[in-house]
Amino acid sequence: MLFFVQTTLSIEGMFKYFRKRFASHLTERSRRRARLVSKDGRCNIEFGNVEEQSRFVFLIDIWTTILDLRWRYKMTIFISAFLGSWFLFGLLWYVVAYIHKDLPEFSPSINHTPCVENINGLTSAFLFSLETQVTIGYGFRCVTEQCATAIFLLIFQSILGVIINSFMCGAILAKISRSKKRAKTITFSKNAVISKRGGKLCLLIRVANLRKSLLIGSHIYGKLLKTTITPEGETIILDQVNIEFVVDAGNENLFFISPLTIYHVIDRTSPFFRMSVETILQQDFELVVFLDGTVEATSATCQVRTSYIPEEVLWGYRFAPIVSKTKEGKYRVDFHNFSKTVEVETPHCAFCLYNEKDAKAKAKRGYDNPGFILSEVNETSDTKM
Repeated sequence: MLFFVQTTLSIEGMFKYFRKRFASHLTERSRRRARLVSKDGRCNIEFGNVEEQSRFVFLIDIWTTILDLRWRYKMTIFISAFLGSWFLFGLLWYVVAYIHKDLPEFSPSINHTPCVENINGLTSAFLFSLETQVTIGYGFRCVTEQCATAIFLLIFQSILGVIINSFMCGAILAKISRSKKRAKTITFSKNAVISKRGGKLCLLIRVANLRKSLLIGSHIYGKLLKTTITPEGETIILDQVNIEFVVDAGNENLFFISPLTIYHVIDRTSPFFRMSVETILQQDFELVVFLDGTVEATSATCQVRTSYIPEEVLWGYRFAPIVSKTKEGKYRVDFHNFSKTVEVETPHCAFCLYNEKDAKAKAKRGYDNPGFILSEVNETSDTKM
């Protein structure tokens, strides 16, 4: 009996635990904010009610359309283009043989010279088309000088085959060598932090290059996306505000050999100036960070981007150290601490920090009061002896 009671209590406790976890999961999911840019840089946007005429623009720019396709669609087009052209020209070679009565069912005479030697049906016509377009040249089937139509068809298929080979192989090579894959080796910290740096309140983000090859001419900047209402009452969704990010050496031509901590100074012109540790989670914004650069190996430009929502901005933290020097004199980067943060003492708002600085500066110097007038008073003695 005691065992049954203990088992029942354990099952009830398990159900309560899972119910609590499920409720917290639903609460977290309901609080999850919509992103325009995901953490890995993909844009969360779709286009609706696009006119049918506008869709033909993608066919006009067929090269970019092919490059933007997924690999499964690209390989389907690649295989279909070759198989389709082989089969189409196989039908044409069969038609030529049929018109010239080269097929066995016409019982050609011994002195009959066919347009194409050894085409006995549709299968052999397909094989001849394949051998012609890919220039295999087995030597068993060949075109004779008997038919001008066959010679013209041979020239046309050879030229078209070269065009198809060049286009499809070039598209695959361009897809492989796209700098988009190089961007995968640039990583940003999971969270952004707000703390003091150089006596100023700053928003800091850490970024690292996982390859030893550099990004040439790197430039980093940010956009703050939020919904604003104009004085005229117009609601602008995804209104963009420029966010200036710098490192100690500036934001142009970064020496990107080791992880860098970029920061945005929260001054009076910053959109973060009116925020505080108590109100930042109540804000509705998305901070998108961009890094542009040129790949050293291919000279192709690439762009890396990520985003941060208010829940991912930690107020009162800084990043843990990540670079150290070994006994052998080498510099070592510990990526275990890449996104690790350490809590530090930080003003709860930028407005308070600057007011405190102004108060201290005013206390150090005196001010003349132009309304103050010193008047001399003559003392008279009214006491009589």
